[in-house]
Amino acid sequence: MPDGKNRNNIKIGDEVEIVQKQDQRRGDLTNGFVKKILTKSSFHPHGIKVMLETGEVGRVKEIIEEE
Repeated sequence: MPDGKNRNNIKIGDEVEIVQKQDQRRGDLTNGFVKKILTKSSFHPHGIKVMLETGEVGRVKEIIEEE
């Protein structure tokens, strides 16, 4: 299962679960589709930062696989 720490695992349009800054302590996840990849480096230990189509920004915790 690809993880959200490697930039090359994430593509525009992928369905992902992110944790937003204000939700980090609780660990609440937000589901959505990637509009923009914001992290420039190829790896980030806390997850690649993305913007969802809804405009929400957070770090990818999980990439939802299509069946």
